[in-house]
Amino acid sequence: MNKSIQLIDQLLNTIQNDIAPLTAKEVLKGNKIFGAAILLKKDLSLVLAETNNEIENPLWHGEMHTIKKLYEMDASLRPYPKDCIFLSTHEPCSLCLSAIAWAGYDNFYYLFSHENSRDDFNIPHDLKILKEIFTLDAGGYNKKNAFWSAHDIVKMIARFDEPEKSDLLDRVKSIGKLYSDMSKTYQDKKGAANIPLA
Repeated sequence: MNKSIQLIDQLLNTIQNDIAPLTAKEVLKGNKIFGAAILLKKDLSLVLAETNNEIENPLWHGEMHTIKKLYEMDASLRPYPKDCIFLSTHEPCSLCLSAIAWAGYDNFYYLFSHENSRDDFNIPHDLKILKEIFTLDAGGYNKKNAFWSAHDIVKMIARFDEPEKSDLLDRVKSIGKLYSDMSKTYQDKKGAANIPLA
């Protein structure tokens, strides 16, 4: 297996096996479906997986909450950010884009786009904030800059050869179904959660 396919395979495993189970519990409380994880570049091992916790604090988006939890770990166990891969289930919002930069990560990977969040999961706030505050259209932020490079997992898979491409896209479809089901739960529960942008 080449290194790019191995990376994508592990990122999808992390979403399905580490982030999604945490998210499934939290959407029952009214939290959104966004989650994140930090992996080591050297061997793709998991450092930490977390999910959205906006019912505790509206700033605890999946990425923000993951960084918060990382800094609650013993400092001796905390890897240097440049030695890590930052994984988001969904393309980070403007808050989380900045947090990833402030926290020192030089990369992030995401599975679902801003358009997926709006169209498939009925959470339009990321694109609305980018447009209303920063006057940016969808995809308008700089995906490679002095702080980090952004990587769209689905676009990466599209460049692979068969049969790996189809196998990985089938896995993405399966994960998409899992998140679609969790999204329905979130939409049913969000009214009681008192999140400002539910």
